[in-house]
Formats: sequence, structure tokens, C-alpha cells
Amino acid sequence: MELKIVELVPPEGCNVILCQSHFIKTVEDVHEALVTSVPGLKFGLAFCESSGPCLVRHSGTDSVLEEFAAKKALEIGAGHSLLILIKGAYPINVLNRIKEIAEVCNIFAATANPLQIVLVETEQGRGILGVVDGFRSRGIETEKDVAWRKEFLRKIGYKF
Repeated sequence: MELKIVELVPPEGCNVILCQSHFIKTVEDVHEALVTSVPGLKFGLAFCESSGPCLVRHSGTDSVLEEFAAKKALEIGAGHSLLILIKGAYPINVLNRIKEIAEVCNIFAATANPLQIVLVETEQGRGILGVVDGFRSRGIETEKDVAWRKEFLRKIGYKF
């Protein structure tokens, strides 16, 4: 058994959702869920098949994001892992739809931060143990920080 780390830095303006799923139809079901969640959403997704030919299956509405997702998914190489890159929306806009998809078993991360994906590799294959999402906490928010947080959420339209 060997532990590995794969670095994933989302392209500028993108968010990443990393999941575990369990069936080849995941690609089409996730594609449909995304296009019906946010009109005009730009995304690329890739799914690591874990039986048969063990291919990286992919789809999307943006060829650059789709290619990025496929290449990074191949680098991750963990069976039944699903990588989604979105641009023009936040994960909060699509996560509930993704969670409703019967094939989706687990969501490891939904972020615009750089990720370190912690993998275990055995003779059989690879699996995702977890992720390091962003950076270590540096302190506890002050009243000034609370005011900034509340103002920011209202500025981007998530609170009124």
C-alpha cells in the first residue's frame, strides 16, 4: 500500500466538485443535472470507470474545462471518482442536484481552493482517502471579520 497526493488547482474563475459515484451512466446523469440547474453553465466533468476498460468518461459544455477534468481525473485514477469543474456558478447552485443523483455516493469537496487529493494505491487500484481543501486556519474571526462576512454574503446575493 502506498499513499499519494495529487494536486488540483482549479483554473481561474472555476470551482471544483470531487465525488465518488458508482455507475457508467453517472456521466450523462450529472451532465443533465448541471445543464438544468443553471442555464448557460460552463462545465467539464470526468468519471473514472473502475471495471471493464477502466476509461475516463467525460462530458461538458466547455471543451477547455472538459479536457482539464479528463486529464486531471486520469492523474487521480481512483476508481469511480467523479470530477466536476464549473464556471459561472458556485457549488451551492448545483450541489443539491448532484446529491439527488442515485449514483453519487459521496462528495469529498466543493471549492475554488487548491486541493490536495490524498490517495491510497494498492495492487488492485486507487482510492480517495480524503482531501486537503485550501489552507490551515490562522485564527478566530473578530467582530470586524463578522461584519465583512455578512456584507460579502449580501453583496453576492446569498443573504438579504
